[in-house]
Amino acid sequence: MTRLSARERDELPDSAFAFPRERKEPLIDARHVRDALTRFDQVEGVSDAERDEAWRRILDAAQRFGVHVSESSWRELGRD
Repeated sequence: MTRLSARERDELPDSAFAFPRERKEPLIDARHVRDALTRFDQVEGVSDAERDEAWRRILDAAQRFGVHVSESSWRELGRD
């Protein structure tokens, strides 16, 4: 899928986002799931509990779209 237009993004349900309250990081295809993993630590103004929930949504989407995630927790992102 190509980049989402503002209109397409606005039409997505909250449930399509890793962070639904903030409507950040849509999880609509494999590319967006990979992007959400890459930018996960850049999302500001969310609690650890919200990050835990977003992580579960990302893992579900990763499985659905065949994206391999080697980390078992969002706290491992960016570590080598």
